[in-house]
Amino acid sequence: MICVSIGRTRHKMMLLEIQEAAKQGAEMIEVRLDFLARPPDFKRILANKPCPMVVTVRRQEDGGRWTRSEDERLMLLRQAIVAGFDWVDLETDVIDQVPRYKDVKRIVSYHNLREMPSDLEAIHERMCKQDADVVKLAVRAENPEDNLRVLRLCGSTVKPTVAICMGDLGTPSRVLAGRFGAPFTYAAFNRERGIAPGILSFDEMRHVYHYDEIQRDSRVYAVVGDPIAHSLSPLVHNAAFRALGLNCIYVPLRVPRGDLPKVVNRYQEIPISGYSVTIPHKEAAVSLAKEKDSYVEWTQATNTLVRRDDGSFAAFNTDCPAALEALKSGMDKLEGGAILAGRTVLLLGAGGAARAIAHTLHREGALVIIANRTAERAHALASEVGCRSIDWNARHSVIAEIVINCTSVGMHPNLDESPIHHSFLKPNLVVFDIVYNPETTLLVKEARDRGCHVITGVEMFIRQAAYQFKLFTGREPPLDVMRKVVRRALSPVQLREVPT
Repeated sequence: MICVSIGRTRHKMMLLEIQEAAKQGAEMIEVRLDFLARPPDFKRILANKPCPMVVTVRRQEDGGRWTRSEDERLMLLRQAIVAGFDWVDLETDVIDQVPRYKDVKRIVSYHNLREMPSDLEAIHERMCKQDADVVKLAVRAENPEDNLRVLRLCGSTVKPTVAICMGDLGTPSRVLAGRFGAPFTYAAFNRERGIAPGILSFDEMRHVYHYDEIQRDSRVYAVVGDPIAHSLSPLVHNAAFRALGLNCIYVPLRVPRGDLPKVVNRYQEIPISGYSVTIPHKEAAVSLAKEKDSYVEWTQATNTLVRRDDGSFAAFNTDCPAALEALKSGMDKLEGGAILAGRTVLLLGAGGAARAIAHTLHREGALVIIANRTAERAHALASEVGCRSIDWNARHSVIAEIVINCTSVGMHPNLDESPIHHSFLKPNLVVFDIVYNPETTLLVKEARDRGCHVITGVEMFIRQAAYQFKLFTGREPPLDVMRKVVRRALSPVQLREVPT
C-alpha cells in the first residue's frame, strides 16, 4: 500500500488534492498540517474523508515546516486525534506525551536528514518497545549500501516497520519497502512540494514502479550510474515486465564513481538479478564479469551485467548491436542499401558511446573518422580502434556518407546548438543523433529539413534496452510497448539528463 503525503499552504488546495488522490486510487493519505499557513479546520478536512487519513505535524528539525512552539504542536496533534483522523504520526521522543485515544492508530517515527546514524538498529529496537502500531524511520542515505540497512528493518517480526532512505541514493528503499515486509511506503501527491528529500510521486510509484504489484519473490533489476535520478530505463523495463506479466521490478541505483564493485558485492544480499550500466561505470563493470561477450572484449566496456545461477556475472554490450541495428534501419534507401563496408562515417565525440560505435563500425568495414572537441581523446580512440582522427574545427571538410553525433550537444542545456553547421547537411546524407532527450534535437530538425536520412537516439535507446530485456528474462521484448512509453515520456520535451 502507498500512503500519499499531501502538504499545501491553503485548505482549498489541500482538500482538492485529498479528493484527487483518492480518485486516483490512494488507499491511505497523510495530511501534513505543518504546511498550512493558517490553523487547520478539521471539520473541512475530515468532512468527506475518502480513505484512512494520517495526521502529521512535522518539526523543522525533522524535515517539516512547523515554526511555532512544541506545546502548540502537541496540542494540535491531540486535537486532530479527537477530531477523527484514523492515524497519528508521533516522533519517538514525544509519543509518550500523547496518550492513545479510542481506535486511532499510532505511527512512532524517527527522522534524520543529516546522516545515517551508526546505531540505527538500536534506535529501531527502542522504538519497537513504544506504544505504537507501526514504526517509521526515515534517514539520510550516505552511500548505496544504506538502502540494505533500512530494508532489513522492514522485515522486522517485532513490529511492522516502514524504513526508508531519503535523497536520490535512497530510491531503492522506497520502491522495495513492500517486498521486504513494510506495511506501506510513502509517496508525494505532488513531488514538487518538497514533502521529503528524494520522495517519489504517487503517479511514479503506481505507473512506473507498479508498487502494489511487487511481491516478496519479485526478481530485482537495477540501472547503476551517477547521475541516475532521471533515467528512463526504469520506465521502459518496468513497462515491459508488466506487459508480459513478469514478476520483476527494476529500480534506479545511484552509485558514485569507484564504488561499483563494492555495491554489486553487497547487493548480492537481495540479490540483484541484472544491471544496466551507465556513466561512469561502463569500463569498471567489465572487471566484475566472469563471462564477456565479443562486444565487451572489443570495447572493454559493458552496459549490461546478468547474474548467473552461481552468483557470477556475465557482461554484455548492447550499445554496439543496438547502434548498428538502428543505423542500418535508416540506410535502406541509400544506394547499395544497409552496407557499411567502405562507407565514410564522421563520428563526433570520443566518450563511452562513441567508443562502442567506433569499434562496431570498424568491424563492419566502415571508414571511420573521429572528431572530438578534445583532440587528444579523439586521437586516443582512433589509435585504439585503428581509424583516423581529425581536429574538431576540420569536421566540416570531411566528405562523409554518414554522420553520427555522440556528443552532448543538443541535450539540455544546449538545446539550441548543433554539432554540425546546417550547410554541411546535404540530401541523402545519413544523420544519426544518439541524443534522445529531446528526440528532435536541432541537428535532427535541420537534417530533416534538408532531406537527410535521419535516425534519432530513441531508436538506439529502445533497441539497447530490448537486448538487455532479452538477456535479463530470456523473453522477446515488447518493442511497441517500450517505444510507446519512451515517446510518451519525451512529449512534451522534458529537460532531463540523457540516461543509459
